[in-house]
Amino acid sequence: MTELSRDQVRLSRRMSLVLRHRPEAAGLTLDANGWVPIADLLAALRISRAELDHVVAFNDKSRFAVATGADGVDRIRASQGHSRRVAVDLDLPPAEPPAVLYHGTPRDNLAAIRRDGLRPRSRHHVHLSADVPTALTIGRRRSADVVVFAVAAGVMAAEGHVFHRSANGVWLTAVVPPQHLSVKRTNP
Repeated sequence: MTELSRDQVRLSRRMSLVLRHRPEAAGLTLDANGWVPIADLLAALRISRAELDHVVAFNDKSRFAVATGADGVDRIRASQGHSRRVAVDLDLPPAEPPAVLYHGTPRDNLAAIRRDGLRPRSRHHVHLSADVPTALTIGRRRSADVVVFAVAAGVMAAEGHVFHRSANGVWLTAVVPPQHLSVKRTNP
């Protein structure tokens, strides 16, 4: 897979900021499902369609989704990770999760998570991974000292917790109570 250059990574981060957290900073308004016309994003960020297409195709986490609306207009949105302050409904259907999902986090969060479980904090949902390597990678964004929790997702679903799966494979749920967590792996 082609990697993004340093400038393209910066562009991906700008796109994430605008499409997940602060659309108004670029003079954009997301629709109810988080979509914005691509032409509007191109104009706001002063980039070409080729630059946008490259970032969408090759960013490391498939952060963005592109679709053509019934009106023929190409649109883009962040696949997930929106701040609570951005009112969007990704309109993801409920999905049956695997028996176990994973969550990587800096070790400094261990005591609080054991006490309170996983909470979305400033986001709409708790984000979970389908495998340990992905959870480790995500946890390492903030610290080299990472803990990976195993989440008893199958048990949670049986108890009525709702799960969704975003277009890029990230599992989403409202909360994970502490009784459904166990430490899977620590990374010294």
